[in-house]
Amino acid sequence: MASKDPERLKYLSTLAAQKTTAVPIAPGQQVLHTANYVVRVKLGTPGQQMFMVLDTSNDAAWVPCSGCAGCSSTTFSPNASTTLGSLDCSGAQCSQVRGFSCPATGSSTCLFNQSYGGDSSLSATLVQDAITLASDVIPGFTFGCINAVSGGSIPPQGLLGLGRGPISLLSQAGPIYSGVFSYCLPSFKNYYFSGSLKLGPAGQPKSIRTTPLLRNPHRPSLYYVNLTGVSVGRIRVPIPPEQLIFDPNTGAGTIIDSGTVITRFVQPVYLAIRDEFRKQVNGPFSSLGAFDTCFAATNEAEAPAITLHFSGLSLVLPMENSLIHSSSGSLACLSMAAAPNNVNSVLNVIANLQQQNLRIMFDTINSRLGIARELCN
Repeated sequence: MASKDPERLKYLSTLAAQKTTAVPIAPGQQVLHTANYVVRVKLGTPGQQMFMVLDTSNDAAWVPCSGCAGCSSTTFSPNASTTLGSLDCSGAQCSQVRGFSCPATGSSTCLFNQSYGGDSSLSATLVQDAITLASDVIPGFTFGCINAVSGGSIPPQGLLGLGRGPISLLSQAGPIYSGVFSYCLPSFKNYYFSGSLKLGPAGQPKSIRTTPLLRNPHRPSLYYVNLTGVSVGRIRVPIPPEQLIFDPNTGAGTIIDSGTVITRFVQPVYLAIRDEFRKQVNGPFSSLGAFDTCFAATNEAEAPAITLHFSGLSLVLPMENSLIHSSSGSLACLSMAAAPNNVNSVLNVIANLQQQNLRIMFDTINSRLGIARELCN
């Protein structure tokens, strides 16, 4: 009976609590002069460090590779990696990438073309290699090796897709992270990699308020939530429910997105919020860039808090998440705007400026999104 104990103890030791995988995050503005947040990862063997944009609304990952036309000077060198593998059109991963291109017959390398940011595009080859996230090494990670880019919006050192599709990091990692991740984005003025992307259930906040994640089969990558209303100060803004309602057929509703910079509401919703905000702050008001409600920073103390009401959760935005200042500091602006009037103008987007210094947790298995206050500057 006692002879079985060593094996039993060995088994029990494997049940120790999982370690936390925390990948460093920094504002791209300070690191790469890009408006999005970047994570520090390594690709290949030995690992080549890349600062990849964190994007919760994209699935595929892609990086500029050696010889890329129009790319930045920092590229991934496939020839320097001993673990690089190629993928041809017969692989299931190929058809999972948006914009893939394959001949009707025969076997060939999997190529894809994608647009990004509205004014840019890239062409890439699908490959596999190891990705290192903090101390975790995931072998055979599928990503795009960019051959050429056009336009100025392509993240200079690539993008890490954390969407809900089959080729996203979360899906490829499978049981390793149990469909759970969270991030804390430091202030966009922060100079350091003090934010973190936490992967897996270990190390997530124990007491965190949550709201259901909704799924849209027509836009399966996006993280929809049920925004039920908005308050400005103590006033609940009168917004007709049909302007916030989730509708999978039209794509209407509200998403949480790490890749958009300022929160955008459909025009009637934004105008109602803006007008109530203006009632409670001393003008006059002026415009600055994307912002149409700027006022003297000396009146900032009067600015009311903005509360986003979700199903089962209300988030009072800290002042740094609802106001932005001019370079000189003399003006403060409401850091939100109306969605552009185009085909996608049915969508409200809660963007990264409104997510600063919050722990945002995505639990895809239990279909819930959690939000907790956390200072990560």
